[in-house]
Amino acid sequence: MSVEHLHAVPHLTTALSGPLHDIESHFLAHQAHIEAWFRSEWVKTPAPFYASVDLRNAGFKLAPVDTNLFPAGFNNLNEAFMPLCIQAAQAAIERVCPDAAKVLIIPESHTRNPYYLESVATLTEIIRKGGFEVRIASLNEELPLPQTIELESGRSVLLEKPERRDKRLTLGDDFDPCVVLLNNDLSGGRPAILENLDQKVIPPLNLGWADRLKSEHFAHYRSVAQEFARMAEIDPWFIDPLFRNCGEINFMKRDGEECLHKNVTRLLGDIQKKYDEYNIDKPPYVIIKADAGTYGMGIMSVQSAEEALELNRKQRTKMSKSKGGQAVTQVIMQEGVYTFETWGEQQAVAEPVVYMLDHFVVGGFYRVHKERGSTENLNAPGMHFEPLAFAESCNTPDESKAPDANPNRFYAYGVIARLALLAAAREYAEHP
Repeated sequence: MSVEHLHAVPHLTTALSGPLHDIESHFLAHQAHIEAWFRSEWVKTPAPFYASVDLRNAGFKLAPVDTNLFPAGFNNLNEAFMPLCIQAAQAAIERVCPDAAKVLIIPESHTRNPYYLESVATLTEIIRKGGFEVRIASLNEELPLPQTIELESGRSVLLEKPERRDKRLTLGDDFDPCVVLLNNDLSGGRPAILENLDQKVIPPLNLGWADRLKSEHFAHYRSVAQEFARMAEIDPWFIDPLFRNCGEINFMKRDGEECLHKNVTRLLGDIQKKYDEYNIDKPPYVIIKADAGTYGMGIMSVQSAEEALELNRKQRTKMSKSKGGQAVTQVIMQEGVYTFETWGEQQAVAEPVVYMLDHFVVGGFYRVHKERGSTENLNAPGMHFEPLAFAESCNTPDESKAPDANPNRFYAYGVIARLALLAAAREYAEHP
């Protein structure tokens, strides 16, 4: 892969970039203050072990739309920054278990997704190169274990069966890890075998989708964004998506429609007020999605409250289930943030995804979708990834260049992603 390709940046296809230029300029002007602020916040509230953050860049607004605390996709990161990943993983593991020598990874149970298993292989490699013995235990009771799965990259993944011995999770007699690393978001619930262990489980079970809500995360993010905006002297709306939430939703029975209609109406009105304030000549829209869960499931985009009520049976069925067939009973309605970044000659819509280990930005890529528009969810079949040399740029802005030059735009991405990470850290501090 050429250096030119790695440092490519999507074209920002909008004339509404004035406010974003101002944000990037503010970040550059306040860089020392921003980094000092982050350092003090990490001392007060340590970061989760890892995270990935989906961002949307509308030219006039740059904001996170999803924060994943059990990220996949490590195989899509730029290999040039493997040393940074290794160093960050070492720091994160040493913080939770200073004398750790063995780490047990608990992956998702689906073994038919070769791309996910490539990510597990890369994550294993990162930790192993950090000086730890690493093995992988599957919680899939239907899978014959142990089992070696050969991957297209030429690597392989060995899945083994875990054993519960009193309050410890082991692999037979010879592997008793200090750290159990979850790469399973617990959408299907909290497995009994992981409860009340003496070992450190990271991220903790409370941060899985069995307990966590997106609306709670974005409430913490709102608080973080407001604090940061006061320090950086910007309107927090430029970095914070407005949102509302509804409980007791049943799309198939049409329960909760009044709550949905009322909150979508109010949210569209709130967005329009901000658009009017900043002379943004675009129709506002709202993303409705499951308040828990991931994998881009149970999501729709609407420009009116009526659209949310006029779903056909196929659309209702799609909205009623999330990952693993879990019923959707609560939804978050989030301000839709346009993405005006496009990739390649076909001008395919793109959005940045930033990865962090501990509180360090270690890489990222652009999620690109040729069949989706600027208001649609890109985390869907047909997407592909363009790895970028994010890590260097996210940490090293260049004041000699324009605010929207590659390193400065990427630095802004790194700042916003770390704000989302700090919100997640506060989530955990509130519910350890």
